[in-house]
Amino acid sequence: MLGMLFNEKECKELDYVLRKELDEMLLDMSDTRLDQDIRYAIALRYKTVFRMYARFAPAKELSKYARRGRVPQSKQ
Repeated sequence: MLGMLFNEKECKELDYVLRKELDEMLLDMSDTRLDQDIRYAIALRYKTVFRMYARFAPAKELSKYARRGRVPQSKQ
């Protein structure tokens, strides 16, 4: 486990960066022009970033980024 200390300004910046990254990944996952394997990789990364964001985001904010579906299956 790794620990980090942030001041208030840094916390707000991290919050902003993670939210923007989640927004971008949601947009990419809904883009049908992207290959299924690419969307699968994005979905796995989304899960990781979402868990990072969930550590300090309020429940109301967190619910905006919660996905209902499971990770799409990749073609094999």
